[in-house]
Amino acid sequence: MEKDEELTKLGLRIKELRKMKNVTQEELAHVIDKDQQSIQRLEAGKINPSFLYLQQIAKGLGMPLSEIFSEP
Repeated sequence: MEKDEELTKLGLRIKELRKMKNVTQEELAHVIDKDQQSIQRLEAGKINPSFLYLQQIAKGLGMPLSEIFSEP
């Protein structure tokens, strides 16, 4: 897969997990000290998040980092 496809897939997985937890983009952003637009860009596959950013996302959603990379 191309990089853009992988980022889109990652973003969709994060969005899916966030919705499963009934958390809005704004709520997640607040918990991890980011802005809502940053979460929106991440879920849209527009940015390539760092390892630390992904750790923050997982912690903000109350799950292990590995859950983000597991197949649904």
